[in-house]
Amino acid sequence: MASASSIHRDKLIEVCLGVFCQIKNISHPSSEKLESDENFVARGGDDLSLCGKPIIQLLMRQSDAIRSHKGDFELIMQRLDDLVALANEKFYAFPFKDVPSCWRALFRHASFLKFSALAVRGSWEGRDQSHLTPLFDSETMDQMVKIMDTALIMAGPPSSHMIQEAINCCWDLLQEIYLQLVEEDEPASKRRKTDPAIYGKQNSFPAKPSFVPPISNPISRIAQPTFDAFEKRISNPRDLNLGPEPIIITGAIESWPARNSRSWKNPSYLLSKTIGGRRLVPIEVGRSYVDDGWGQKIVPFKQFIEEFILLDPKSSGHEGTGYLAQHNLFAQISSLRQDITIPDYCYTSPPPPHHSSPLAKKHSEVLQLEDPLLNAWFGPAGTISPLHTDPYHNILAQVVGRKYVRLYAPRESERVYARGMEDGGVDMGNTSATDIGVLAGWDGNEAESREAHEKFPLFRDADYMDCILEEGECLYIPTGWWHYVRSLSVSFSVSFWFN
Repeated sequence: MASASSIHRDKLIEVCLGVFCQIKNISHPSSEKLESDENFVARGGDDLSLCGKPIIQLLMRQSDAIRSHKGDFELIMQRLDDLVALANEKFYAFPFKDVPSCWRALFRHASFLKFSALAVRGSWEGRDQSHLTPLFDSETMDQMVKIMDTALIMAGPPSSHMIQEAINCCWDLLQEIYLQLVEEDEPASKRRKTDPAIYGKQNSFPAKPSFVPPISNPISRIAQPTFDAFEKRISNPRDLNLGPEPIIITGAIESWPARNSRSWKNPSYLLSKTIGGRRLVPIEVGRSYVDDGWGQKIVPFKQFIEEFILLDPKSSGHEGTGYLAQHNLFAQISSLRQDITIPDYCYTSPPPPHHSSPLAKKHSEVLQLEDPLLNAWFGPAGTISPLHTDPYHNILAQVVGRKYVRLYAPRESERVYARGMEDGGVDMGNTSATDIGVLAGWDGNEAESREAHEKFPLFRDADYMDCILEEGECLYIPTGWWHYVRSLSVSFSVSFWFN
């Protein structure tokens, strides 16, 4: 009788060969076939023909070899690496938003084929043919996860629903194979320290003392208003010259699994939902994205947890704070999406950008969203989002930990000194040139604070609201309101943008 792990491995191979590699009539394609092969294009959702026929022919040959399990395995992997590298070069030849979709598609397709080749490697011609199920070890699983996640992060998700479903299926199967691998294939002495079976004792994040800014102009709290009451509140502001105001909503997310049975306060749970922490995530390294020395990198989730959340960054060799910021983690790791629900408030009909905002016209031209945009914000105490404004209304849900938030109305825009257009043509008009921590005397020294006030003399007169957003609370931030956010503990927040 086949074991559960072998059944899952067989299913994974079936998905790889049946979706990622199943391209008809490509063994010896004619030029006409390349131009009209809608099947090939439809499977990726992008027009690969714009990459050129030689590239497509090379890609197809690798696909054919993987499906037949024949050829020089290492050479096939090298050819696919070359195709990924070629596509990656194009990412740096254009502003990222302008990269032609064909190169994104090539990056994804070549990566999917690499993933598939690793899945069938155990049954490759010339290897042991006593069974068709390859043996998955930790190293192979590391490679497969890295290949797939890198493709999704760098090139974005495919537009093809069928491909996306296949990807989700592969993640679920890898998760099951991983759990079986821990239970059956590897003795306890060889398991990774980050495996949930070993890491189960780490069921909470470290509590470290952190500076807590004083609250000067507290934001009102309201207990879970009804849909109609919330919509009425933001559509009929008490001060028409100010527009809708921020409000803290209590009790709205207490039923989320992320706050209960599938608690995000438990590091071992988060690791277990990321194939033992193997899933890759993009993080920011540095105090704030406007600071010198700030950077970005892609790391395994377990590395992020270990080096930036559980350990003191200095003791782990890092000088900067690590922050998983403004990332659609839930599109990438769908199992975590099941732990939360979109607040009903995001489906109200909110008012347009307030006329007092210099960015009102620009924000009003933003396309209407069909569904709210979700982003994750996960990091240790001390992460900072500098004073900035967004073109959407926002419900910021504080799932784990607490944050200090300071907000300035759109009419205070002149006093918060927007950065404007910067070197390289980057529009930073939504970000303030001020450093709230330095101006308030929380960061830096007295001389730096004095210098900042001299540089930004109007800032002293800017009115603001502030709060400590506690665990389990939500903060409504109207479009155009400037906000500064500072984590006071290990913190996991979810933002829901809507318009």
